[in-house]
Amino acid sequence: MKTAREDIRNIAIIAHVDHGKTTLVDQLLRQSGIFRSNQNVQERVMDSGDIERERGITILSKNTAVFYKNTKINIIDTPGHADFGGEVERVLKMVDGVVLVVDAFEGPMPQTKFVLRKALELDLPVVVCVNKVDRPEARPQAVVDEVLELFLELDASDEQLDAPFIFASARGGYASEDPEVREGDMQPFFEAVLRHIPAPVGDPDEPLQALISTIDYSEYVGRIGIGKIENGSIHVNDEVVVVNMHNQETQKRVRITKLYEFEGLQRVEVKEAGVGEIVALSGIEDIMIGDTICAPEKPEPLPFVKISEPTLSMTFSVNDSPFAGTEGKFVTSRHLRDRLFKELNTDVSLRVEDTENMDALKVSGRGELHLSILIETLRREGYEFQVSKPEVLFQEIDGKKCEPMEAVTVDVPEEFVGVVIEKLGSRKGEMTNMYPAQGGYTRLEFSIPARGLIGYKNEFLTDTKGNGILNSIFDGYAPYKGEIPTRSQGSLIAFESGEAITYGLYNAQERGDLFIGPGVKVYEGMIVGRNARSNDLEVNVCKKKQLTNTRASGSDDALKLVTPITMSLEQCIEFISDDELIEVTPQNLRMRKRILDTSLRRKQRARNGEN
Repeated sequence: MKTAREDIRNIAIIAHVDHGKTTLVDQLLRQSGIFRSNQNVQERVMDSGDIERERGITILSKNTAVFYKNTKINIIDTPGHADFGGEVERVLKMVDGVVLVVDAFEGPMPQTKFVLRKALELDLPVVVCVNKVDRPEARPQAVVDEVLELFLELDASDEQLDAPFIFASARGGYASEDPEVREGDMQPFFEAVLRHIPAPVGDPDEPLQALISTIDYSEYVGRIGIGKIENGSIHVNDEVVVVNMHNQETQKRVRITKLYEFEGLQRVEVKEAGVGEIVALSGIEDIMIGDTICAPEKPEPLPFVKISEPTLSMTFSVNDSPFAGTEGKFVTSRHLRDRLFKELNTDVSLRVEDTENMDALKVSGRGELHLSILIETLRREGYEFQVSKPEVLFQEIDGKKCEPMEAVTVDVPEEFVGVVIEKLGSRKGEMTNMYPAQGGYTRLEFSIPARGLIGYKNEFLTDTKGNGILNSIFDGYAPYKGEIPTRSQGSLIAFESGEAITYGLYNAQERGDLFIGPGVKVYEGMIVGRNARSNDLEVNVCKKKQLTNTRASGSDDALKLVTPITMSLEQCIEFISDDELIEVTPQNLRMRKRILDTSLRRKQRARNGEN
């Protein structure tokens, strides 16, 4: 018979990026007594990865647990960026309710809508936490109305519409049911969770069923599966059967070697666990997300959520530039292939496919950020490789060629509205809404092909002088919208191999913006700058001044170089065109032409009928 485990609550904290999920989890951990009073704890303690801490974003969902009034609250901190939506989708299968965090100034944003829709589809109860009420421009009451409108738009049930609202400042460490309160602690938040999030329900006497929703990896024990026990109980040394909903024929008998529960930031080893617990278990070599751990006498898999398909792909290939193998630790196609297929074990939104070229692999993901984080991770691990310009993945629906669309929300000061509408319009964007936002900003909403956003974000920051905020989220497929004009500026390309000299750079900078300074080693075909015009231009940055014994007045003064532009990985991805590649090494990012030889490149252009 199914019973409720009243001593447990399982919740996921969901929100748009930067609305304060991870800081909120910090406070819950601090105020539940997980840390010693004298313990030195860094901020955003759940963002454990280097890239997460540097960028201030959550990439992987994380498990933790706190205790409040003899109740264990398992908390999952989820990513807020749309590119990591796959992480959110699958962890919702582990929880019995969600806490929706909304910024008290910004209100609901595109990702708020995405994650809330997923929670409502799974019929999960919601506690709404209006965070950052201590912001000077906060407008909590207006945000409550906007959240309720969003519930109605997403066809929430009457029970879901009755969601309680908690007003909090995660940074200040207090929460209340009153939006005017500016002191206290997080107790009202804990109380709301205990009252409104149901206890997990299952039958302790039924055979074991536990659905694996997350995979972790340890150098010592190998793959670790994390999931919730739906029925029965599990013990160390139990013999179990691993079954997958989509492949029920292949069943595998294994033995559980170690079993863990979560307490604060630690995994605590236990001998057994029962219904409703979120556990981590090791001893199963190739356990996958979506697998069900069952008792041998009843191997019945549990249904798993269908993860949204990738929308963007890039080609990862072996580095074949003149500098190949000089900076990386792992440089062969075997190294690259093994590492990319290993990534599939933990990233459910990623796809890796072989291509006709043995040295290249097609990698598909949910967006530019998704793929750039993967590239950055590989780079830091010592891999050296090349990547191509991102391409969108088209689909054929009802005999028509369709492409992925993005719903874009732009907040800009009124003076920049015209230029944003013009630029997005030229990229096949259609404006669906426009209304005044808070703080003198205007909010614009567009439906635009995903292709139209590639290479736009830096242009957007320039156009709005850094004052604009742009958010986008996948919005289904629509018929192909036609050609979209590519970038308006060409590349400055090194004419010969050698070392960049001040004299050569001084002459080259008159043609556009440089990406390199003096003393940098270059090779023929490497991109060293951005042309002011739309065509590509070869420049000789290695050129030295001819020395004579005649001195001309003024011409021998020190040559002044403009500071070169340092391109980040995302900027490189946005800049390159179809005939260009990014050379990624642990030490450098270089952009280059696919065809390095200048004469061969000219012949290719002539064959294509280009200038």
